[in-house]
Amino acid sequence: MIRVALPNHLRTLAKIADREVTLDVEGPPTQRKVLDALEARFPMLRGTVRDQDTKRRRAFIRFFACEQDLSHESPDTPLPDEVATGKEPYLIVGAMAGG
Repeated sequence: MIRVALPNHLRTLAKIADREVTLDVEGPPTQRKVLDALEARFPMLRGTVRDQDTKRRRAFIRFFACEQDLSHESPDTPLPDEVATGKEPYLIVGAMAGG
C-alpha cells in the first residue's frame, strides 16, 4: 500500500477526512501509477493534480517523497523504497506563489 498525503483543498473536494489515503498500486510504484490509482479511486480529482489529456502536472502542484522534490522527474521513474513499502508518504503539495 502506498500512502499519499493530499493538500486540504483536494481532501475537501474528494470528501476525505484524513490527511493521507492509502492506495493499492501493482508492480513497482511510479508517480504515474500512484496518480492513476488516486484518480481511479477519487474520480472528482481528475484534472486537479494533472491535466486530463496530457497527464502533465498542473503548474501549482508539486510532488515530494523522502524530502526530495520529484515534480520534474519522469512520471515513470520508480518511487523510493521508503514510499513503496509505506514507510514514507508520497506528498502532493499545493505550491505557494505570489509576493
